[in-house]
Amino acid sequence: MRAIQIEQFGDPAQVLRVVDIEEPPPPGPHEVLLSVEVSPLNKHDLLVVTGMLARPPLPHIPGAEGVARVLATGAEVDGLQVGDLVVLPLYSGAWRERLVVPADGLFALPAGGDIEQYSMLGSNPPAAGLMLSECTPLQPGDWVVQNAANSGVGRSLIALAKLRGLKTINLARDEATFAELTAAGADVVHVDDRDAVGDVRAAIGDARVALAVEAVGGPVVGRLLELLSDGGWLVSYSWARDEPMWVDTSTLVGKHLTVRGFFVGDFDYRDKVVPVIREAAPLVADGTLVVPVAGVYPLEHIQDAVQHLLRGGKILLKVAGR
Repeated sequence: MRAIQIEQFGDPAQVLRVVDIEEPPPPGPHEVLLSVEVSPLNKHDLLVVTGMLARPPLPHIPGAEGVARVLATGAEVDGLQVGDLVVLPLYSGAWRERLVVPADGLFALPAGGDIEQYSMLGSNPPAAGLMLSECTPLQPGDWVVQNAANSGVGRSLIALAKLRGLKTINLARDEATFAELTAAGADVVHVDDRDAVGDVRAAIGDARVALAVEAVGGPVVGRLLELLSDGGWLVSYSWARDEPMWVDTSTLVGKHLTVRGFFVGDFDYRDKVVPVIREAAPLVADGTLVVPVAGVYPLEHIQDAVQHLLRGGKILLKVAGR
């Protein structure tokens, strides 16, 4: 069967290769055999390929997430049937046609959902949901502000916050996506510009903003700090700029703020990540949570897919075999 593999860390254009590997063994009593259908190509996948994010043993099959179809179940597996669609466990090496994984934590996705949208359930919704629950206590009615609101994590955060009774302030690069973000449940949307702080505060008054979620870096982070209320938290999960995140010390100290980094892979998969995937799956199934897809590529066009990702947009790999 086919897989994408690296034998050394480095430039994705040089080290990513489509190879033939052995078929997986039959599933054990508590395992399932899966056919990987669709897997996103994420920037953090490329960070693994370059060796910047992690250095797994080589040779290595990348692919942090994806959606797969059950081909066979072990003798002790309950609740799953051949043909069910499931979300792959995080970091299981999704860029291969078939694999065997433990059944623990897997569940059948709602019938009739869009398979491409389902493929993005494994990483972004858990990241968004866990940032809402694991950083600072939030109560229904509390406000959360984020930049990069049009990203996959941003859209997931909007939908999950709405489901949990939270209100969101969403900063994006331009107005083109405002209608989509509002339809997903955004309470306030604004261009991420110099007027954002004043305009948002005029809209929400002195309401408490307890959490800021950031994925851009550079000086624009200052707007999130200005909008945070005393004792608030700033959480950073990614970066779009090749420069440090600017945090003004007087604001940090004067407002008693807390700043932390976030990586979804640090959280227990079964007890923390899977419950958020279960929470988000119905939102994907009914079309509440939608992430626009810029391109879908077969495995053999991995280099074209990488170049498209670097230009921008959400890129998916169609993994299912010939």
